[in-house]
Amino acid sequence: MKDIELPRKVLVGDGAIEKVVEVVFLLGFSGDSAVICDAGTRKVAGEKVAEQLGSVIIESSKPDEILSKPPLVNYLLGVGGGSVIDATKIVSKELGVPFLSIPTVASHDGIVSPQASIKKDKPVSVKTRCPIAVVADTSIIAKAPKRFLSSGCADVISNFTSVLDWKLAANEKGEYYGDYAATLSALSAEIIMHNADKALQDVSMVVEALISSGVAIGIAGSSRPCSGSEHLFSHALDMICEKPALHGEQCGVGTILMAYLHNADWQRVRDALATVKAPTNARELGIPEEKIIEALTIAHTLRDRYTILRDGLTPSRAKELAKITGVI
Repeated sequence: MKDIELPRKVLVGDGAIEKVVEVVFLLGFSGDSAVICDAGTRKVAGEKVAEQLGSVIIESSKPDEILSKPPLVNYLLGVGGGSVIDATKIVSKELGVPFLSIPTVASHDGIVSPQASIKKDKPVSVKTRCPIAVVADTSIIAKAPKRFLSSGCADVISNFTSVLDWKLAANEKGEYYGDYAATLSALSAEIIMHNADKALQDVSMVVEALISSGVAIGIAGSSRPCSGSEHLFSHALDMICEKPALHGEQCGVGTILMAYLHNADWQRVRDALATVKAPTNARELGIPEEKIIEALTIAHTLRDRYTILRDGLTPSRAKELAKITGVI
């Protein structure tokens, strides 16, 4: 039996933030609420949302910190980027109250995904809950540095190899494979790659692709449609690098590498990433080449997930792969 949880309302467009009260009313919510944000997103949108609803503001992106003094509320609103929305997901689950996702950047698919990333000794993805609604104001998202939007494009493009890994696991290990979720995820990647030349000017398209990716995860009941070997590579870089790049940026470069291992069209992936101004190599990521090789050799150990990396790469094979694809 599958338990599919999806948003009841999605609002995307310029000025969408002005409709938060309307969305809350349509959902039938009332009573006390809290806006979770950080210092930056508080100024960008958090205070505006709180004023509309009379919400208290919690300025933190750390779930443990928020839960140490849990707010007595009927619903939550996560206003910010990935870390804020992930924190809101976790707090929402722990308190047993619904939440609205209000992104201020479009840097990865956590906008809708019912999964949250927790950084411990190893990065861990935990099942939380899907937002009851998404309010994505494209006029706010468009004002964020373009690097975040490029990262969002790269994260969507990374679905390309996530789906290949999922299919591989189904063929070689008999793992469950959901055709609908996989197709939706792959379609999101295809739309961004096919329209890479105009993606940075069409914020709505990128946001919708990220939302579709999150929906694919909700339908699958796991992050499989949008998280494969390229994400393991990114998590490895997060672990070993003093200053890792953005999540989507790292996943994009990982997609080039993993597409090559899949004998897929890695050059098309690379060219699409370059067109959306996302990194395609170690230098553009700002990460030393030796860290790329190390990440490739340990990525398979970070999670019990079967991918094209299988039992891992030797340092020599990792170096060869990175050189052939121009990543180093």
